[in-house]
Amino acid sequence: MLRRLRIENLVLIREADLELAAGLNVLTGETGAGKTIFAQAIGLLLGTRGDTSAVGPHGTEAYVEAELDVPDGFFDDDDISVIAELRPEDERGLVLARRVFADGRTRAYAWGRALGREELARAAERLIAMSGQFEQRRLARPAFQLDALDAFCGPGQLERRRALRAAWRSLAAARRAHEALALDAGAAQTRLAELRALVAATESFQPGEEESLRAERERMRHLAEIAEGAAAAVQAIAPDEGEGASALTAAAERALAPLERLAPELGAAAEELRDLALRLREVGSDLHRYLASLEADPARVEAVEERLDLIAEARRRFGAHTFDDLLAQRDGARDELEDVSAAGDPLAAAAAEVESVRAVVDDLVRDLREARRDRAAAFAERVAAELRGVGMGDGEFRVELREREPGPTGADEAVFLIRPNPGLPFGPVAETASGGELSRVALALAAVAGGETLVFDEIDAGIGGVSAHRVAETLARLAGRAQVITITHLPQIAQVAERHFVVEKVPGEPTLTRIERLADDERRAELERMLGGEAFLAAVAGDAQA
Repeated sequence: MLRRLRIENLVLIREADLELAAGLNVLTGETGAGKTIFAQAIGLLLGTRGDTSAVGPHGTEAYVEAELDVPDGFFDDDDISVIAELRPEDERGLVLARRVFADGRTRAYAWGRALGREELARAAERLIAMSGQFEQRRLARPAFQLDALDAFCGPGQLERRRALRAAWRSLAAARRAHEALALDAGAAQTRLAELRALVAATESFQPGEEESLRAERERMRHLAEIAEGAAAAVQAIAPDEGEGASALTAAAERALAPLERLAPELGAAAEELRDLALRLREVGSDLHRYLASLEADPARVEAVEERLDLIAEARRRFGAHTFDDLLAQRDGARDELEDVSAAGDPLAAAAAEVESVRAVVDDLVRDLREARRDRAAAFAERVAAELRGVGMGDGEFRVELREREPGPTGADEAVFLIRPNPGLPFGPVAETASGGELSRVALALAAVAGGETLVFDEIDAGIGGVSAHRVAETLARLAGRAQVITITHLPQIAQVAERHFVVEKVPGEPTLTRIERLADDERRAELERMLGGEAFLAAVAGDAQA
């Protein structure tokens, strides 16, 4: 609903700040007071072009701003994705605005953020329906006619619509994925070949292997130095000829052994020498064995070099900075190949997904069509009855369902046909009804199918008496399920309004137009004026008594 409307320097209105009720709101006033400026403000929000005449005398620009409550799921609609992207975090409502500059240029805004005029109009038209040229445009739009029929079908149909919209998006995504795979099938096969080659080339590599091989190669490169050092150590500890550290230590221990009885304090030194002699003999034996094992193995040297070359080549081929990176790539390739193997052919899987989602779409399209065919006649009867109630002759109204290409709202097109006068052929509503009749058709449709906010400017054109009372009753009934704002000259309509605003001119230099909400006593006075004033009412009462 339209919760609040601000108008600044628009034609003759210097400033107006209107808080609107959820039900029926009316604007009344003398002819020429400026009621059409209110309609002009709503029109700017609905996307009409601005011009220099819109800017009033109290500044260099005109400004209109609307605060609107929106229904659940409003921002999920693909058609208003641009506005949804501008939406502040945790913002539940919608603030739309339009600015007209002195040179005729305009700017559109959502929550104070600039956007295109078309985007603003696209969002506003989903929340505000206005009579006149907008009504003709809206009634001519097949999407509106289908929306009205579906709303009459009930909550279940609207839920099917939401489900189909989501399924249609899923179908589009599945088709894009399938097309991308189909166009890039060769690249997919190349990718799989690369993964298999990576696994095959690195299958035998083990963690830490490169570091171990490098250490082994380094040792083999310095084999002579190692042997020379080990031999020198053997000569010092346990030479084949002569005495080394081991033998000398044993001799020292033997020299002290007989003295331990005479000098017990030498016992500790003798014990340490015995241990040292034992350890030196063991070290000497180890070094002798090590020297015996240090024989050059040209085959092993070649094998180590080949293995390191194999690792280096794999790193270059697969773009790995380190050996660990190469093993990580191999593990990832294995996982990806396993996933592909489990899923089967990616192209076939994508095709199966398209068919699966298409089956869901087809079921929802069928269910929507069945509900529309089932309820179309009842909908037409209800609208016809409302048309008769607001003075539209015999109120002959039909709904024609036609098939079209499937889309996010189904595979049906609803066409509203009307015959205002007997003997004439039925024709599309937007092409057959006059301006005033269009407003009453819109009223009848809203009374049957509901809506968000409906603004009527010419609904009382050419009617009075009993028809005026019926229009007032219809508006009051409609206001129980939607917000209604109407500009009217009829007291029958004004008296049933929940909120009454008066539009009046304020003389001065320059003349101004003022819009104010009426209190109860002020409202009675305005209704008397609309009925002809006190003198007229007194005269009518006198004639009745006579």
